[in-house]
Amino acid sequence: MPYSAEISRTNPTCFLFLVDQSSSMLEPFGGQSDKKKSEGVADAINRLLQNLCLKCAKSDGIRDYFHVGVIGYGGQVALALKGKLAGEPLVPVSAIANHPLRVEQRTRKMDDGAGGIIEQSFKFPVWVEPVAGGRTPMCKAITLATQFLQEYLTHYPACYPPMVINISDGAATDGNPEPSANLLRGLASSDGNVLLLNAHLSSSPNQPVTFPGREEVLAEPHARLLFRMSSPLPQRLLDAARAESYRLDGTPRGFVFNADLVSVIRFLDIGTRVAQTVR
Repeated sequence: MPYSAEISRTNPTCFLFLVDQSSSMLEPFGGQSDKKKSEGVADAINRLLQNLCLKCAKSDGIRDYFHVGVIGYGGQVALALKGKLAGEPLVPVSAIANHPLRVEQRTRKMDDGAGGIIEQSFKFPVWVEPVAGGRTPMCKAITLATQFLQEYLTHYPACYPPMVINISDGAATDGNPEPSANLLRGLASSDGNVLLLNAHLSSSPNQPVTFPGREEVLAEPHARLLFRMSSPLPQRLLDAARAESYRLDGTPRGFVFNADLVSVIRFLDIGTRVAQTVR
């Protein structure tokens, strides 16, 4: 069966994030005026990278079950990991764990168990900075991702198929991204084709549309384009979506439209749920 390869240190898979860093990312999420989209997405990716590191932490250290890369696209298309990881397209998860750009001290409100609220401090590692400026060169970002994954698949031809997660709040300004997306999704390991997931961010308080199974349920032409660009969910991710009580019909694709920050976090979590099966 496709999408069933075991993920191991000798046969790792990879996650490649494409992050819209255009000027419109300075706008707030719908209903969350205190959080810019650029800040919310950076926080969500940093939280996810930390979770991937924790999943790979064993008694003998961090095991390299995954390779990770982040491409930002706005004023330029560039690798978004900084510090000691700058310039590296895909790095093993142990390098992620050992080389955050910095570790911030943050606070969160918690229930004190007696009907009150207390502030609890915690450490928050940062690998990706919030950036916003320029236009939306999505086609170039997808093309660069294709180049990186072509190289990756020569080294790991039998891996669980790499996953690309594209997060954007607008339409591409450098052409039609669908042909580029088709080329990316045409890459394959012996276990299946590369998976492309798309999250469209929102400034609107309207309910998001998550994992739709039919193009017709999407009213906007841009939403239908992103739907076509997105991969059908393999069984493992379908099971993860159902476990989170999503109602699925048709042929669900890895796509969320009009997403708020909570939807982005859930989308990233489900999209990377293959991380639960490492050996």
